[in-house]
Amino acid sequence: MYIPDLQPIGGSLMWSALIAALPLLTVFITLGVLRWRAHWAGLSGLAVALVGFMAAGKTTVAALLAARLRPHPAVLDKDTVYGSFVAAVLAEAGRDPGEREGPWYDDHVKVHEYGGLTATAREIRSHGCPVLLVGPFTGMIRDPRRWAGWVEELGGGTVRLAWVGCAPEVLRDRIIARGSGRDGGKLAAYEAFVERMRPHVPPPVEHLAIENSVDGPARVAERVDAALHRLLQNTDDGVSGR
Repeated sequence: MYIPDLQPIGGSLMWSALIAALPLLTVFITLGVLRWRAHWAGLSGLAVALVGFMAAGKTTVAALLAARLRPHPAVLDKDTVYGSFVAAVLAEAGRDPGEREGPWYDDHVKVHEYGGLTATAREIRSHGCPVLLVGPFTGMIRDPRRWAGWVEELGGGTVRLAWVGCAPEVLRDRIIARGSGRDGGKLAAYEAFVERMRPHVPPPVEHLAIENSVDGPARVAERVDAALHRLLQNTDDGVSGR
């Protein structure tokens, strides 16, 4: 797990305090100087974790959501950031190139993927920029206590979970259609994979649900718009919602 460095920046409490105040200063500027609407200004330090499984439609939903947010968030997709690195680590260790779960992967790869992604998002947010994280985040979203701890690791503040749901049968068809060599193990024991990952079961923490099992791109965009509307409402009044 990522452990934040609590030492003062440059050994100075003054510099640490100034940098910690940047998100609040950003809100003051956007509200008082730039005259942004309150809910847009409030998003300046926002973190959104967009969660879903491979082939569930995370990338599509992330693009739609990022295009609609103001200010635009920094998009950190786990596969984009760490995909080639993970492939190199698996090859060097002589592991199956499709291995993406299990004790060895969790201990030698996953902990560093999520630790690095979390640290990067925290640093970006510390400068007042919103972040959109894209990945499965299975360990965090299925345990409310782990989710709360991860929110603190991200720097606290406003963190929203957007969950992309998909029916298992639809997900299987999409996995087959994309033809990735990484998916062989999942397809070989698909029922067991679904039982472990539960791609159709909402997480037990507060979230915005975006169902992506059926219909075309236009309907997906409508669902993203509806989720964003709820997000802005909840950012205004400080109440998380689904």
